[in-house]
Amino acid sequence: MRQSILGLIALSLLLLNCNKEQNPFEISKNHVGLLTDSTQVKDLKNIYANDSIVKFISGDEFTGNINNIEIFEKGGKKLLTLTPKRALDSTATIGNIRILDERYKTNKNLTTISTFKDIQENYKISRISNLINSIVIAIDEINVNITIDKKELPANLRFDMDLKFESTHIPENAKIKYFFVNWNN
Repeated sequence: MRQSILGLIALSLLLLNCNKEQNPFEISKNHVGLLTDSTQVKDLKNIYANDSIVKFISGDEFTGNINNIEIFEKGGKKLLTLTPKRALDSTATIGNIRILDERYKTNKNLTTISTFKDIQENYKISRISNLINSIVIAIDEINVNITIDKKELPANLRFDMDLKFESTHIPENAKIKYFFVNWNN
């Protein structure tokens, strides 16, 4: 009798842990909401059944040369832009995700409305790349690339293409322009 009660309790605990629902707005190294790094394009209809998918046609293919798939809430708010690893292939996995909605956040509350201070306080910056109009901050531990417009930087740093950016060059209040999760590796 005692063994069956203990077995029942163990089974109940196991089932409770298995039924933990995935947060549809959580970002981690291997998932963004309900998407994982192994999600295929053909699975998007099921994952976003209650939302709208744009540039996705009935043959599980894309239109034109642009390889992006846009995800909108039913109300019209744009959530994500997905880029598959291969064009016109329904079995391709997602390679890159642009986060557009501020409800998406990491376990350390990094969102599209965060500042450089939030990045610096919560994550180890892997590298900073100097582009023409922006800088790109890579955070390898969560597969994230964040773009900050050079307009957010002091004037003397905006036009020097040879400058190797360090964290100290970027103001704490610099806002995020683009927030990407990159699964292309």
